[in-house]
Amino acid sequence: MGFKMGIVGLPNVGKSTLFNALTRTAAAQAANFPFCTIEPNVGEVAVPDLRLDRLAKIAQSRQVIPTRMTFVDIAGLVKGASKGEGLGNQFLANIREVDAIAHVLRCFEDDDVTHVEGRVDPVADADTIETELIIADMESLEKRLQNIVRKVRGGDKEAIQQERLMKQALAVLETGQPARVVKVDAEDAKAWRMLQLLTSKPVLYVCNVDESEAASGNAHSEAVAKMAAAQGNSHVVISAKIEEEISQLDPDEAEMFLSELGLEEAGLDRLIKAGYELLGLQTYFTVGPKEARAWTIRKGTLAPQAAGVIHGDFEKGFIRAETIAYDDYVSLNGEQGAKDAGKMRSEGKTYLVQDGDVMHFLFNT
Repeated sequence: MGFKMGIVGLPNVGKSTLFNALTRTAAAQAANFPFCTIEPNVGEVAVPDLRLDRLAKIAQSRQVIPTRMTFVDIAGLVKGASKGEGLGNQFLANIREVDAIAHVLRCFEDDDVTHVEGRVDPVADADTIETELIIADMESLEKRLQNIVRKVRGGDKEAIQQERLMKQALAVLETGQPARVVKVDAEDAKAWRMLQLLTSKPVLYVCNVDESEAASGNAHSEAVAKMAAAQGNSHVVISAKIEEEISQLDPDEAEMFLSELGLEEAGLDRLIKAGYELLGLQTYFTVGPKEARAWTIRKGTLAPQAAGVIHGDFEKGFIRAETIAYDDYVSLNGEQGAKDAGKMRSEGKTYLVQDGDVMHFLFNT
């Protein structure tokens, strides 16, 4: 599985420019005025992974199929969105559908690009959006608490659990903190997710800097880094303009361009890695002469559930998983070499799949 990340931010911070670069399309209109993105634009990108290419070369796979990530470019938010200002209601509805939030913050100075608040202060921008989401969550919870009163009085166990979790969330939100700081027990995890609170989504701050500061960052991005660290969130520094230029180049030209700028890898790669870490994701591979393919799973996934990502029947009829660690597959030059060296393992239903595992599933039909 992949995951869906919503790109959010105030108007004119570079959201649509970044989206264009990420999806290698011009589907999202990048213009110097608020709300140029009226409908959320959805784009899928291949997740770059050098390991997949290396495995495919060893196995002489005819086809290489990377895993994919979905990005959603969501209309710009303004202060008062929780009350329906700007495109607030639409923004809030769209953000509920994503797994994580990439919050783009303007960390560049440019007199030609108007800031909706008339100043450049990424930390204040982050606070504006966080506040709007907190208010929206509070209003949503207050309404829902009123609606389940009768069920709670009637002793409905599910309603009682929901009420307890909603009150727990509301208590935190009323202090000005997001719902993601709430510690939820394992038995409440599913019910908590069902609340679909906007501020329970994990956040990755994307510092959009000028081209000349892409490698080193600046005072604005350093302020965001401190804020993110204090919150337990993460951040990446990207120049949306550079990413858009790179997206139009072939791989060799892109590598040369990045080198000239003092960058080791494209912002997309760093964004995906940060996103994977944010959501606790990892990759395993299936490799053969027909195809080499990457699959995304959450860390802590058992072998049968990993098989189910390929097809539900694989999980239902799971027998075992023939498994080779990535390093062993590469150093021993493929499956046969790993077999001969005793490095192919037969793993059962309780095996926790590791990042980079090369797997072949056996199952009953």
